Amino acid sequence: MVPVATDQRGIDMTQRAEDGPNAQQAEYWNDVSGRRWVEMGDVIDAQIAPLGRTAMERAGIEPGERIVDVGCGCGQTTLELAARVGEKGRVLGLDISQPMLESARDRAAREGTKQVSFEQADAQTHEFEAGTFDLLFSRFGVMFFSSPAEAFANLRSALRPGGRLTFIAWQEPNKNPWMILPAMAAFKHLPAPESPPDPTAPGPFAFADPERVEGILREAGFQDVGLEALERDLLVGGGRPLDETVEFLAQLGPAGAALREASPELRQTVMREIHDAITSYQVDDGIRMPSATWIASARNPG
Repeated sequence: MVPVATDQRGIDMTQRAEDGPNAQQAEYWNDVSGRRWVEMGDVIDAQIAPLGRTAMERAGIEPGERIVDVGCGCGQTTLELAARVGEKGRVLGLDISQPMLESARDRAAREGTKQVSFEQADAQTHEFEAGTFDLLFSRFGVMFFSSPAEAFANLRSALRPGGRLTFIAWQEPNKNPWMILPAMAAFKHLPAPESPPDPTAPGPFAFADPERVEGILREAGFQDVGLEALERDLLVGGGRPLDETVEFLAQLGPAGAALREASPELRQTVMREIHDAITSYQVDDGIRMPSATWIASARNPG
């Protein structure tokens, strides 16, 4: 059972999030999925940290700045941002998942990082201290809002005049075979969805369309919106051996959802399919597969 998190007034934050506009996401990330991501946190960070660092470089972070890390997860990005702003800076890690935030707080305590804080909240509705922050940053944490324009407008309220937004999000699934090949392997043996999913529904690929993303940010009140295409090979599974990488991929995305209720025999069949699908990507340091992302940037007027 997940422990209950409360704010300074003793209000149950998990219950508040689960009653809000992103209730389905709150339930998802506070249940089994949140704990699973904590368990896989080191592997996930090893896989996508290079992409997050590229986005940080584009953000032009300066010592002493104040940053909100949106969808901070287990805190790897928050702590790296903290190192960039230094002891005179401040980084607030915001996430809807209590299990991941507990991991983030433990990590910050172990590393002795003082200029960070973490808060469990829905960024779409959270009451920010207005005009306080220099930068909103996110590594794959902003594609899950039920109303993206409303969420970004709320996030913009946290920025000072002239403050910046930088985030990285996935391009279309077909350009990210690390996610698609395992799903294709699973659906050879499991029922596929009856209808194609809505490409704009909250999820990892909701921001694949750059025109849509630009429209969302402009509707939210941002200016100087830009999207940079970044295509780079990922060290899938963070350099783990082939069999461990297969196990890792079998827990992610559509493949993971499809396998959750599968029998052990069927799961083993699908695992063999995933193994065969990714073997050709094996190189000396692990499994390297193409990825495609957008690095979005924008500015708060003023």
